[in-house]
Amino acid sequence: MFGWLFKRKSKRREIVVNVEKLETRVAVVENGRVEEFQVEHPMEERLVGCIFKGRIQNLEHDLQAAFVDIGLKKNAFLHYWDMIPDEDGLDEDEDNRASKRKRISNDEIAKRFPPGSEIVVQVTKGPIGTKGPRVTANLSLPGRYLVMMPSAKSTRGVSRKIADAKERLRLKKILDRLPLPPGVGIIVRTVGSGANQRAFCRDLRNILDVWGVLQRNIKTLNAPACVYSEPDLVERVVRDWLTEDIDRVIIDDAEAFSRIREVAGRISRRARRVIELYKGHLPIFDHYGVETQMEEAFRRKVNLKSGGYLVIDETEALIAVDVNTGRHRGKGSQEEAILEVNMEAVEEVARQLRLRNIGGLVVIDLIDMKSRKHQNQIYKAMKAAVKRDRARTNVLPISELGLMEMTRQRQEESLLSQMYIDCPYCKGHGVIKSPLALSVDIQRQIAAVMRKQQSAPGATELQVLVAPSVMERLRNEDEQMLVEMQRRYSGKLTFKSEVARHPESFSILDRDGKVLYAVSENRSV
Repeated sequence: MFGWLFKRKSKRREIVVNVEKLETRVAVVENGRVEEFQVEHPMEERLVGCIFKGRIQNLEHDLQAAFVDIGLKKNAFLHYWDMIPDEDGLDEDEDNRASKRKRISNDEIAKRFPPGSEIVVQVTKGPIGTKGPRVTANLSLPGRYLVMMPSAKSTRGVSRKIADAKERLRLKKILDRLPLPPGVGIIVRTVGSGANQRAFCRDLRNILDVWGVLQRNIKTLNAPACVYSEPDLVERVVRDWLTEDIDRVIIDDAEAFSRIREVAGRISRRARRVIELYKGHLPIFDHYGVETQMEEAFRRKVNLKSGGYLVIDETEALIAVDVNTGRHRGKGSQEEAILEVNMEAVEEVARQLRLRNIGGLVVIDLIDMKSRKHQNQIYKAMKAAVKRDRARTNVLPISELGLMEMTRQRQEESLLSQMYIDCPYCKGHGVIKSPLALSVDIQRQIAAVMRKQQSAPGATELQVLVAPSVMERLRNEDEQMLVEMQRRYSGKLTFKSEVARHPESFSILDRDGKVLYAVSENRSV
Protein backbone atom coordinates (compact mmCIF):
# COMPACT_ATOMS: atom_id res chain seq x y z
CA MET A 1 0.00 0.00 0.00
CA PHE A 2 2.76 2.43 0.97
CA GLY A 3 4.57 1.65 -2.28
CA TRP A 4 1.43 2.60 -4.19
CA LEU A 5 1.19 5.88 -2.31
CA PHE A 6 4.83 6.66 -2.98
CA LYS A 7 4.36 5.89 -6.67
CA ARG A 8 1.34 8.20 -6.94
CA LYS A 9 3.20 11.07 -5.24
CA SER A 10 6.39 10.62 -7.23
CA LYS A 11 4.61 10.84 -10.60
CA ARG A 12 2.27 13.81 -10.98
CA ARG A 13 0.12 13.70 -14.11
CA GLU A 14 -1.93 16.68 -15.22
CA ILE A 15 -4.03 17.50 -18.28
CA VAL A 16 -3.72 21.09 -19.52
CA VAL A 17 -6.52 22.26 -21.83
CA ASN A 18 -6.29 25.45 -23.89
CA VAL A 19 -9.61 26.42 -25.54
CA GLU A 20 -9.77 29.17 -28.15
CA LYS A 21 -12.26 29.97 -30.91
CA LEU A 22 -10.07 28.66 -33.71
CA GLU A 23 -8.13 25.98 -31.86
CA THR A 24 -8.35 23.59 -28.91
CA ARG A 25 -5.14 22.09 -27.53
CA VAL A 26 -4.67 19.40 -24.90
CA ALA A 27 -1.41 18.29 -23.30
CA VAL A 28 -0.74 15.54 -20.76
CA VAL A 29 2.05 16.77 -18.51
CA GLU A 30 3.96 14.30 -16.35
CA ASN A 31 6.20 15.90 -13.72
CA GLY A 32 6.43 19.03 -15.89
CA ARG A 33 7.25 17.11 -19.09
CA VAL A 34 4.77 16.93 -21.98
CA GLU A 35 4.06 13.28 -22.79
CA GLU A 36 1.00 13.53 -25.05
CA PHE A 37 -0.47 16.31 -27.15
CA GLN A 38 -3.51 16.82 -29.37
CA VAL A 39 -4.87 19.77 -31.30
CA GLU A 40 -8.25 20.26 -32.94
CA HIS A 41 -9.71 23.10 -34.97
CA PRO A 42 -13.44 23.58 -34.24
CA MET A 43 -14.02 25.08 -37.69
CA GLU A 44 -12.83 21.85 -39.33
CA GLU A 45 -14.89 18.66 -39.14
CA ARG A 46 -13.25 15.72 -37.38
CA LEU A 47 -13.80 12.58 -39.45
CA VAL A 48 -12.17 9.68 -37.57
CA GLY A 49 -14.86 7.79 -35.65
CA CYS A 50 -17.76 9.44 -37.49
CA ILE A 51 -20.38 7.17 -39.09
CA PHE A 52 -21.84 7.90 -42.52
CA LYS A 53 -24.66 6.60 -44.63
CA GLY A 54 -22.91 6.42 -47.99
CA ARG A 55 -23.45 5.26 -51.53
CA ILE A 56 -21.21 2.85 -53.46
CA GLN A 57 -19.70 4.73 -56.41
CA ASN A 58 -17.68 1.96 -58.03
CA LEU A 59 -16.06 -1.41 -57.34
CA GLU A 60 -12.39 -2.03 -58.16
CA HIS A 61 -11.81 -5.79 -58.20
CA ASP A 62 -8.09 -5.33 -58.90
CA LEU A 63 -7.73 -3.32 -55.68
CA GLN A 64 -10.23 -5.49 -53.80
CA ALA A 65 -11.89 -2.26 -52.72
CA ALA A 66 -14.94 -0.09 -53.20
CA PHE A 67 -15.10 3.69 -53.37
CA VAL A 68 -17.93 5.18 -51.33
CA ASP A 69 -19.48 8.62 -51.61
CA ILE A 70 -19.94 9.90 -48.04
CA GLY A 71 -20.43 13.54 -49.00
CA LEU A 72 -16.78 14.65 -49.01
CA LYS A 73 -14.59 15.95 -51.84
CA LYS A 74 -12.86 12.58 -52.13
CA ASN A 75 -14.63 9.23 -52.04
CA ALA A 76 -13.86 6.95 -49.13
CA PHE A 77 -11.79 3.78 -49.60
CA LEU A 78 -13.43 0.54 -48.39
CA HIS A 79 -11.70 -2.85 -48.54
CA TYR A 80 -13.90 -5.74 -49.64
CA TRP A 81 -13.18 -7.59 -46.38
CA ASP A 82 -14.44 -4.55 -44.44
CA MET A 83 -17.73 -4.32 -46.36
CA ILE A 84 -19.53 -7.13 -44.55
CA PRO A 85 -19.71 -6.68 -40.75
CA ASP A 86 -17.79 -9.33 -38.82
CA GLU A 87 -20.45 -11.43 -37.08
CA ASP A 88 -18.26 -14.30 -35.91
CA GLY A 89 -16.75 -12.50 -32.92
CA LEU A 90 -14.29 -9.86 -31.90
CA ASP A 91 -10.66 -9.56 -31.06
CA GLU A 92 -10.64 -8.63 -27.39
CA ASP A 93 -8.79 -5.38 -27.96
CA GLU A 94 -10.61 -2.11 -28.45
CA ASP A 95 -8.02 -1.04 -31.02
CA ASN A 96 -7.63 -4.32 -32.91
CA ARG A 97 -10.98 -5.65 -34.00
CA ALA A 98 -12.00 -8.11 -36.67
CA SER A 99 -8.71 -9.99 -36.80
CA LYS A 100 -10.43 -12.93 -38.48
CA ARG A 101 -11.75 -11.66 -41.80
CA LYS A 102 -14.02 -13.59 -44.12
CA ARG A 103 -12.89 -14.19 -47.66
CA ILE A 104 -15.51 -12.99 -50.10
CA SER A 105 -15.58 -13.32 -53.87
CA ASN A 106 -15.79 -10.45 -56.33
CA ASP A 107 -19.08 -11.82 -57.68
CA GLU A 108 -20.64 -11.86 -54.21
CA ILE A 109 -19.51 -8.29 -53.56
CA ALA A 110 -20.91 -7.13 -56.91
CA LYS A 111 -24.20 -8.88 -56.15
CA ARG A 112 -24.60 -7.51 -52.61
CA PHE A 113 -23.15 -4.04 -53.21
CA PRO A 114 -23.79 -2.90 -56.79
CA PRO A 115 -22.81 0.71 -57.65
CA GLY A 116 -25.52 3.03 -56.37
CA SER A 117 -26.43 0.89 -53.37
CA GLU A 118 -26.31 2.34 -49.85
CA ILE A 119 -23.98 1.26 -47.05
CA VAL A 120 -23.32 2.46 -43.49
CA VAL A 121 -19.61 2.92 -42.78
CA GLN A 122 -17.35 4.38 -40.10
CA VAL A 123 -14.18 6.37 -40.78
CA THR A 124 -11.09 4.60 -39.41
CA LYS A 125 -8.47 6.84 -41.02
CA GLY A 126 -8.90 10.44 -42.13
CA PRO A 127 -7.67 11.91 -45.43
CA ILE A 128 -3.86 11.99 -45.49
CA GLY A 129 -2.01 13.79 -48.27
CA THR A 130 -3.65 12.90 -51.58
CA LYS A 131 -5.55 9.91 -50.15
CA GLY A 132 -9.21 9.98 -49.20
CA PRO A 133 -10.56 8.62 -45.89
CA ARG A 134 -10.59 4.90 -45.15
CA VAL A 135 -13.81 3.37 -43.83
CA THR A 136 -15.22 0.09 -42.53
CA ALA A 137 -18.69 -1.43 -42.14
CA ASN A 138 -17.64 -2.84 -38.73
CA LEU A 139 -19.12 -0.09 -36.59
CA SER A 140 -18.08 0.70 -33.01
CA LEU A 141 -19.49 3.17 -30.51
CA PRO A 142 -17.02 4.01 -27.72
CA GLY A 143 -18.14 5.03 -24.25
CA ARG A 144 -16.15 5.75 -21.13
CA TYR A 145 -15.63 2.10 -20.10
CA LEU A 146 -17.21 0.14 -22.94
CA VAL A 147 -17.12 -0.11 -26.71
CA MET A 148 -20.29 -1.35 -28.38
CA MET A 149 -20.08 -3.33 -31.63
CA PRO A 150 -23.55 -3.28 -33.25
CA SER A 151 -22.75 -6.10 -35.68
CA ALA A 152 -20.88 -8.53 -33.42
CA LYS A 153 -23.86 -10.66 -32.31
CA SER A 154 -23.61 -11.09 -28.55
CA THR A 155 -19.83 -11.19 -28.11
CA ARG A 156 -18.57 -9.91 -24.76
CA GLY A 157 -14.85 -9.33 -24.25
CA VAL A 158 -12.19 -7.55 -22.24
CA SER A 159 -9.32 -5.48 -23.59
CA ARG A 160 -6.07 -7.41 -23.85
CA LYS A 161 -4.29 -4.54 -22.14
CA ILE A 162 -5.97 -5.62 -18.88
CA ALA A 163 -3.54 -8.38 -18.00
CA ASP A 164 -4.59 -9.31 -14.43
CA ALA A 165 -6.44 -12.66 -14.58
CA LYS A 166 -8.65 -11.96 -11.52
CA GLU A 167 -9.68 -8.55 -12.86
CA ARG A 168 -10.49 -10.03 -16.28
CA LEU A 169 -12.68 -12.67 -14.63
CA ARG A 170 -14.48 -10.03 -12.53
CA LEU A 171 -15.13 -7.89 -15.60
CA LYS A 172 -16.47 -10.83 -17.60
CA LYS A 173 -18.94 -11.60 -14.81
CA ILE A 174 -20.12 -7.98 -14.92
CA LEU A 175 -20.50 -8.15 -18.70
CA ASP A 176 -22.64 -11.29 -18.41
CA ARG A 177 -25.10 -9.37 -16.23
CA LEU A 178 -25.37 -6.31 -18.49
CA PRO A 179 -28.68 -6.05 -20.40
CA LEU A 180 -27.52 -5.99 -24.01
CA PRO A 181 -29.86 -5.71 -27.01
CA PRO A 182 -29.87 -8.84 -29.21
CA GLY A 183 -27.16 -9.01 -31.87
CA VAL A 184 -24.87 -6.47 -30.18
CA GLY A 185 -21.32 -7.06 -28.93
CA ILE A 186 -19.50 -5.25 -26.15
CA ILE A 187 -15.86 -4.86 -25.03
CA VAL A 188 -14.47 -3.45 -21.79
CA ARG A 189 -11.94 -0.70 -22.51
CA THR A 190 -8.62 -0.57 -20.67
CA VAL A 191 -9.84 2.31 -18.51
CA GLY A 192 -12.64 0.02 -17.24
CA SER A 193 -10.20 -1.87 -15.01
CA GLY A 194 -11.36 -1.35 -11.41
CA ALA A 195 -14.73 0.20 -12.30
CA ASN A 196 -17.85 -1.16 -10.58
CA GLN A 197 -20.99 -2.62 -12.15
CA ARG A 198 -22.93 0.59 -11.57
CA ALA A 199 -20.45 2.56 -13.71
CA PHE A 200 -20.74 0.02 -16.52
CA CYS A 201 -24.55 0.14 -16.44
CA ARG A 202 -24.52 3.95 -16.63
CA ASP A 203 -22.02 3.89 -19.49
CA LEU A 204 -24.06 1.30 -21.39
CA ARG A 205 -27.23 3.41 -21.07
CA ASN A 206 -25.40 6.40 -22.59
CA ILE A 207 -24.11 4.29 -25.48
CA LEU A 208 -27.56 2.82 -26.16
CA ASP A 209 -29.03 6.33 -26.26
CA VAL A 210 -26.47 7.25 -28.93
CA TRP A 211 -27.22 4.00 -30.79
CA GLY A 212 -30.93 4.84 -30.82
CA VAL A 213 -30.29 8.28 -32.35
CA LEU A 214 -27.89 6.74 -34.88
CA GLN A 215 -30.51 4.17 -35.99
CA ARG A 216 -33.13 6.88 -36.46
CA ASN A 217 -30.68 8.93 -38.55
CA ILE A 218 -29.92 5.92 -40.75
CA LYS A 219 -33.65 5.46 -41.45
CA THR A 220 -34.54 9.10 -42.05
CA LEU A 221 -31.50 10.74 -43.71
CA ASN A 222 -30.74 10.40 -47.40
CA ALA A 223 -27.28 9.22 -48.49
CA PRO A 224 -24.70 10.61 -48.39
CA ALA A 225 -25.10 11.87 -44.81
CA CYS A 226 -23.32 11.83 -41.46
CA VAL A 227 -25.42 9.82 -38.99
CA TYR A 228 -23.06 10.01 -36.00
CA SER A 229 -20.31 12.50 -35.11
CA GLU A 230 -17.56 11.97 -32.56
CA PRO A 231 -17.64 14.46 -29.65
CA ASP A 232 -15.18 17.34 -29.73
CA LEU A 233 -11.74 17.25 -28.10
CA VAL A 234 -12.98 18.78 -24.82
CA GLU A 235 -15.44 15.91 -24.24
CA ARG A 236 -12.98 13.28 -25.47
CA VAL A 237 -10.57 14.45 -22.76
CA VAL A 238 -13.01 13.06 -20.19
CA ARG A 239 -13.90 9.93 -22.16
CA ASP A 240 -10.41 8.85 -23.23
CA TRP A 241 -7.82 10.71 -21.12
CA LEU A 242 -9.24 11.20 -17.62
CA THR A 243 -7.96 8.03 -15.97
CA GLU A 244 -7.38 7.30 -12.28
CA ASP A 245 -3.72 8.36 -12.46
CA ILE A 246 -4.61 11.92 -13.53
CA ASP A 247 -4.19 14.29 -10.57
CA ARG A 248 -5.99 17.26 -12.10
CA VAL A 249 -7.34 18.80 -15.30
CA ILE A 250 -6.74 22.54 -15.77
CA ILE A 251 -8.81 24.37 -18.40
CA ASP A 252 -8.71 28.08 -19.31
CA ASP A 253 -12.23 28.61 -20.68
CA ALA A 254 -15.22 29.06 -18.34
CA GLU A 255 -17.81 27.67 -20.75
CA ALA A 256 -15.71 24.62 -21.61
CA PHE A 257 -14.93 24.22 -17.88
CA SER A 258 -18.64 23.97 -17.03
CA ARG A 259 -19.23 21.51 -19.87
CA ILE A 260 -16.29 19.27 -18.98
CA ARG A 261 -17.35 19.20 -15.30
CA GLU A 262 -20.85 18.17 -16.31
CA VAL A 263 -19.50 15.33 -18.48
CA ALA A 264 -17.06 14.25 -15.76
CA GLY A 265 -19.86 14.32 -13.17
CA ARG A 266 -21.57 11.48 -15.02
CA ILE A 267 -18.50 9.34 -14.30
CA SER A 268 -17.83 10.02 -10.62
CA ARG A 269 -17.51 12.72 -7.97
CA ARG A 270 -13.75 12.23 -7.97
CA ALA A 271 -13.55 12.92 -11.72
CA ARG A 272 -15.54 16.13 -11.24
CA ARG A 273 -13.33 17.31 -8.35
CA VAL A 274 -10.04 17.09 -10.28
CA ILE A 275 -11.20 19.64 -12.89
CA GLU A 276 -10.06 23.22 -12.23
CA LEU A 277 -10.53 26.55 -14.00
CA TYR A 278 -7.29 28.41 -14.79
CA LYS A 279 -7.40 32.10 -13.83
CA GLY A 280 -3.79 33.18 -14.36
CA HIS A 281 -2.68 36.16 -16.46
CA LEU A 282 -0.23 34.29 -18.69
CA PRO A 283 -1.56 32.00 -21.45
CA ILE A 284 -2.12 28.60 -19.84
CA PHE A 285 0.42 26.77 -22.04
CA ASP A 286 3.08 29.37 -21.18
CA HIS A 287 2.32 29.10 -17.46
CA TYR A 288 2.81 25.33 -17.40
CA GLY A 289 5.79 25.32 -19.79
CA VAL A 290 3.94 23.47 -22.55
CA GLU A 291 4.44 26.09 -25.28
CA THR A 292 8.24 25.96 -25.13
CA GLN A 293 8.30 22.17 -25.13
CA MET A 294 6.01 21.94 -28.15
CA GLU A 295 8.13 24.41 -30.12
CA GLU A 296 11.15 22.20 -29.45
CA ALA A 297 9.18 19.06 -30.34
CA PHE A 298 8.68 20.17 -33.95
CA ARG A 299 12.32 20.84 -34.64
CA ARG A 300 14.18 18.50 -36.94
CA LYS A 301 16.93 18.12 -34.36
CA VAL A 302 15.90 16.96 -30.88
CA ASN A 303 18.50 17.19 -28.13
CA LEU A 304 18.82 14.48 -25.48
CA LYS A 305 19.78 15.10 -21.85
CA SER A 306 22.88 12.92 -22.22
CA GLY A 307 24.30 15.26 -24.88
CA GLY A 308 23.26 13.10 -27.82
CA TYR A 309 20.56 14.11 -30.27
CA LEU A 310 18.00 12.82 -32.76
CA VAL A 311 17.41 13.97 -36.33
CA ILE A 312 13.81 13.27 -37.43
CA ASP A 313 12.76 13.44 -41.08
CA GLU A 314 9.09 12.94 -41.92
CA THR A 315 7.91 11.81 -45.37
CA GLU A 316 4.44 10.78 -46.54
CA ALA A 317 4.94 7.08 -45.77
CA LEU A 318 8.18 6.77 -43.78
CA ILE A 319 9.76 8.39 -40.74
CA ALA A 320 13.58 8.29 -40.58
CA VAL A 321 15.25 8.86 -37.20
CA ASP A 322 19.02 9.20 -36.90
CA VAL A 323 20.59 8.79 -33.44
CA ASN A 324 23.89 10.60 -32.76
CA THR A 325 26.17 10.68 -29.71
CA GLY A 326 26.77 14.43 -30.05
CA ARG A 327 28.63 15.77 -27.00
CA HIS A 328 28.07 12.65 -24.91
CA ARG A 329 31.25 10.96 -23.78
CA GLY A 330 30.14 8.83 -20.81
CA LYS A 331 32.06 7.80 -17.71
CA GLY A 332 32.50 4.11 -18.55
CA SER A 333 33.54 2.22 -21.67
CA GLN A 334 32.57 3.26 -25.17
CA GLU A 335 30.03 0.43 -25.37
CA GLU A 336 28.36 1.61 -22.14
CA ALA A 337 28.25 5.19 -23.43
CA ILE A 338 26.62 4.04 -26.69
CA LEU A 339 24.10 1.94 -24.74
CA GLU A 340 23.21 4.96 -22.59
CA VAL A 341 22.55 7.21 -25.58
CA ASN A 342 20.56 4.54 -27.45
CA MET A 343 18.48 3.81 -24.35
CA GLU A 344 17.57 7.48 -23.96
CA ALA A 345 17.01 7.79 -27.73
CA VAL A 346 14.36 5.04 -28.02
CA GLU A 347 12.37 6.49 -25.10
CA GLU A 348 12.48 9.93 -26.72
CA VAL A 349 11.54 8.49 -30.14
CA ALA A 350 8.44 6.88 -28.62
CA ARG A 351 7.54 10.22 -27.01
CA GLN A 352 8.12 12.18 -30.22
CA LEU A 353 5.90 9.81 -32.22
CA ARG A 354 3.08 10.46 -29.75
CA LEU A 355 3.62 14.23 -29.61
CA ARG A 356 3.86 14.70 -33.36
CA ASN A 357 1.18 12.08 -34.10
CA ILE A 358 3.30 10.61 -36.86
CA GLY A 359 3.16 7.04 -38.07
CA GLY A 360 3.52 4.59 -40.88
CA LEU A 361 6.89 2.89 -41.19
CA VAL A 362 9.49 4.23 -38.73
CA VAL A 363 13.18 3.40 -39.24
CA ILE A 364 15.59 4.28 -36.41
CA ASP A 365 19.30 4.35 -37.24
CA LEU A 366 20.79 3.60 -33.83
CA ILE A 367 24.43 4.00 -32.90
CA ASP A 368 26.11 0.69 -33.75
CA MET A 369 26.28 -1.81 -30.87
CA LYS A 370 28.41 -4.94 -31.10
CA SER A 371 26.91 -6.62 -28.04
CA ARG A 372 23.80 -8.68 -28.75
CA LYS A 373 22.88 -8.26 -25.07
CA HIS A 374 22.84 -4.48 -25.47
CA GLN A 375 20.78 -4.76 -28.65
CA ASN A 376 18.17 -6.84 -26.81
CA GLN A 377 18.10 -4.27 -23.99
CA ILE A 378 17.33 -1.50 -26.46
CA TYR A 379 14.65 -3.61 -28.17
CA LYS A 380 12.93 -4.34 -24.84
CA ALA A 381 13.18 -0.67 -23.85
CA MET A 382 11.38 0.39 -27.04
CA LYS A 383 8.69 -2.27 -26.55
CA ALA A 384 8.11 -0.91 -23.04
CA ALA A 385 8.13 2.73 -24.22
CA VAL A 386 5.39 2.22 -26.83
CA LYS A 387 3.04 0.42 -24.43
CA ARG A 388 1.59 3.74 -23.30
CA ASP A 389 0.84 4.73 -26.92
CA ARG A 390 -2.86 4.74 -27.82
CA ALA A 391 -2.04 3.96 -31.44
CA ARG A 392 -1.20 0.40 -32.48
CA THR A 393 2.53 -0.22 -32.78
CA ASN A 394 4.70 -3.12 -33.89
CA VAL A 395 8.43 -3.14 -33.11
CA LEU A 396 10.98 -5.47 -34.76
CA PRO A 397 14.35 -6.48 -33.25
CA ILE A 398 17.45 -4.56 -34.33
CA SER A 399 18.67 -5.73 -37.73
CA GLU A 400 22.23 -6.65 -38.74
CA LEU A 401 22.59 -3.13 -40.14
CA GLY A 402 21.89 -1.59 -36.74
CA LEU A 403 18.40 -0.42 -37.75
CA MET A 404 15.27 -0.73 -35.65
CA GLU A 405 12.08 -0.89 -37.70
CA MET A 406 8.61 -0.31 -36.34
CA THR A 407 5.15 0.67 -37.49
CA ARG A 408 2.70 3.03 -35.82
CA GLN A 409 -0.97 3.29 -36.67
CA ARG A 410 -1.78 6.55 -38.42
CA GLN A 411 -5.41 7.71 -38.33
CA GLU A 412 -5.05 11.40 -39.18
CA GLU A 413 -2.62 13.94 -40.55
CA SER A 414 0.41 14.50 -38.33
CA LEU A 415 0.49 17.61 -36.16
CA LEU A 416 3.22 18.98 -38.39
CA SER A 417 0.88 18.76 -41.39
CA GLN A 418 -1.98 20.32 -39.42
CA MET A 419 0.00 23.28 -38.05
CA TYR A 420 2.53 24.03 -40.80
CA ILE A 421 2.45 24.58 -44.57
CA ASP A 422 5.25 24.11 -47.08
CA CYS A 423 7.73 26.99 -47.24
CA PRO A 424 6.78 29.27 -50.17
CA TYR A 425 10.47 29.47 -51.15
CA CYS A 426 11.63 25.86 -50.99
CA LYS A 427 8.21 24.20 -51.48
CA GLY A 428 8.94 21.73 -48.70
CA HIS A 429 12.39 20.65 -49.92
CA GLY A 430 14.23 22.56 -47.20
CA VAL A 431 16.75 23.97 -49.71
CA ILE A 432 16.82 26.35 -52.67
CA LYS A 433 19.38 26.82 -55.43
CA SER A 434 22.48 28.79 -54.54
CA PRO A 435 23.26 32.13 -56.28
CA LEU A 436 26.14 30.34 -58.06
CA ALA A 437 23.83 27.65 -59.49
CA LEU A 438 21.31 30.29 -60.54
CA SER A 439 24.02 32.39 -62.20
CA VAL A 440 25.03 29.34 -64.25
CA ASP A 441 21.39 28.75 -65.28
CA ILE A 442 20.88 32.42 -66.22
CA GLN A 443 24.05 32.63 -68.30
CA ARG A 444 23.18 29.37 -70.06
CA GLN A 445 19.73 30.64 -71.07
CA ILE A 446 21.03 34.11 -72.06
CA ALA A 447 23.55 32.45 -74.37
CA ALA A 448 20.80 30.28 -75.90
CA VAL A 449 18.54 33.29 -76.53
CA MET A 450 21.37 35.41 -77.99
CA ARG A 451 22.48 32.61 -80.33
CA LYS A 452 18.93 32.28 -81.57
CA GLN A 453 18.62 36.04 -82.21
CA GLN A 454 22.00 36.47 -83.93
CA SER A 455 20.38 35.90 -87.32
CA ALA A 456 18.09 38.93 -86.81
CA PRO A 457 19.37 42.31 -88.03
CA GLY A 458 20.76 44.73 -85.41
CA ALA A 459 22.29 44.12 -82.01
CA THR A 460 20.48 41.88 -79.57
CA GLU A 461 19.19 43.80 -76.56
CA LEU A 462 18.00 41.78 -73.58
CA GLN A 463 16.77 42.68 -70.10
CA VAL A 464 17.13 40.12 -67.33
CA LEU A 465 14.98 40.29 -64.19
CA VAL A 466 16.43 38.57 -61.12
CA ALA A 467 16.14 38.42 -57.33
CA PRO A 468 18.41 40.68 -55.19
CA SER A 469 20.60 37.81 -53.95
CA VAL A 470 21.31 36.71 -57.54
CA MET A 471 21.90 40.30 -58.65
CA GLU A 472 24.61 40.63 -56.02
CA ARG A 473 26.34 37.54 -57.37
CA LEU A 474 26.13 38.74 -61.01
CA ARG A 475 27.44 42.21 -60.16
CA ASN A 476 30.29 41.28 -57.85
CA GLU A 477 31.62 37.95 -59.13
CA ASP A 478 30.34 37.25 -62.64
CA GLU A 479 30.43 40.72 -64.24
CA GLN A 480 33.43 39.95 -66.44
CA MET A 481 31.76 36.81 -67.81
CA LEU A 482 28.67 38.79 -68.77
CA VAL A 483 30.77 41.47 -70.48
CA GLU A 484 32.54 38.72 -72.45
CA MET A 485 29.13 37.25 -73.41
CA GLN A 486 27.99 40.62 -74.80
CA ARG A 487 31.15 40.89 -76.89
CA ARG A 488 30.90 37.32 -78.18
CA TYR A 489 27.29 37.61 -79.35
CA SER A 490 27.36 41.31 -80.29
CA GLY A 491 24.55 42.05 -77.88
CA LYS A 492 23.61 44.28 -74.97
CA LEU A 493 22.53 43.05 -71.54
CA THR A 494 20.82 45.00 -68.76
CA PHE A 495 19.88 43.53 -65.38
CA LYS A 496 17.14 44.59 -63.01
CA SER A 497 16.67 43.43 -59.42
CA GLU A 498 13.12 42.90 -58.13
CA VAL A 499 12.71 42.70 -54.36
CA ALA A 500 9.50 40.62 -54.49
CA ARG A 501 10.90 38.06 -56.94
CA HIS A 502 11.44 34.49 -55.73
CA PRO A 503 15.19 33.67 -55.39
CA GLU A 504 14.97 30.91 -58.01
CA SER A 505 12.90 32.95 -60.46
CA PHE A 506 14.27 34.95 -63.39
CA SER A 507 12.98 36.31 -66.72
CA ILE A 508 14.67 37.24 -70.00
CA LEU A 509 12.89 39.99 -72.03
CA ASP A 510 13.58 41.51 -75.44
CA ARG A 511 13.80 45.29 -76.15
CA ASP A 512 9.98 45.47 -76.47
CA GLY A 513 9.38 43.80 -73.11
CA LYS A 514 8.31 40.47 -74.56
CA VAL A 515 9.20 37.48 -72.36
CA LEU A 516 11.60 35.19 -74.24
CA TYR A 517 12.36 32.86 -71.35
CA ALA A 518 11.25 32.71 -67.71
CA VAL A 519 11.60 30.48 -64.68
CA SER A 520 8.98 30.84 -61.97
CA GLU A 521 10.04 29.18 -58.70
CA ASN A 522 12.20 26.59 -60.44
CA ARG A 523 9.67 25.94 -63.23
CA SER A 524 10.30 26.97 -66.83
CA VAL A 525 7.64 29.06 -68.57
